[in-house]
Amino acid sequence: MGLLSNRISKESLKPGDHIYSWRTAYIYAHHGIYIGDDKVVHFTRRGQEVGTGTVLDVLLLSSGPARSTVPCSNCTMQQDGHGVILSCLNCFLAGGILYRFEYTVSPALFLAKVRGGTCTLAVSDSNDIVVHRAKYLLENGFGCYNVFKNNCEDFAIYCKTSLLIVDQGTMGQSGQAVSIIGGPLAAVLSTPMRLVTTNIYGMAATAVGVYCASRYAADIGMRRDVVKVSAEDLTRRLATGLLQVIEPQISAAPIQATYS
Repeated sequence: MGLLSNRISKESLKPGDHIYSWRTAYIYAHHGIYIGDDKVVHFTRRGQEVGTGTVLDVLLLSSGPARSTVPCSNCTMQQDGHGVILSCLNCFLAGGILYRFEYTVSPALFLAKVRGGTCTLAVSDSNDIVVHRAKYLLENGFGCYNVFKNNCEDFAIYCKTSLLIVDQGTMGQSGQAVSIIGGPLAAVLSTPMRLVTTNIYGMAATAVGVYCASRYAADIGMRRDVVKVSAEDLTRRLATGLLQVIEPQISAAPIQATYS
């Protein structure tokens, strides 16, 4: 893996890896956890990979590569309609290229990767714990799919870190969701620069700065509103409707990686 790409070969995969593959001309990526034996656990919206509840769904699904809605003999249907499914690696990739999501990256590398949804400053747990969480959630679910608050990337990041956002009304862990919001937000916030200068380069620099700052502040490794929740406790709270009352058990400082 390098600065510009997280692309890897299938031979380098290890159980517990957070992997993803770009879809629909790189508009979005689908994420999952590789658990070994050529199998991937991932989170979907009723068997689909994306879902916004808007006409965008039609655009994304119709313009994407042709994919069968019937899993191959090596894949399993989702359990009880909760959206967490087990697929073979080939079905997960759907003809796309394999990438590995990076953890414990430096701030410089994080900001250098302009597109969100490829890396985080957060620290990953050990691979055996990650695989346990993914398998447990395969049996017990991960709540209701939401493209901005609880999507496939949120699922994979949770499996790797057990971190959840305390305030369920805010944006989730997903880096690509933050990018979708951060771009237009940066453009809006940079508009007042017109009162100071008409220099297009100055306005562009301001927009880029706002975008990078929003991505950095929203990263799961930098947020203060996160708490570690075991998979067992998560599913218990989902079953009883108590997820919204999770209390933070962390210090005022964000959970961060240590860089060498």
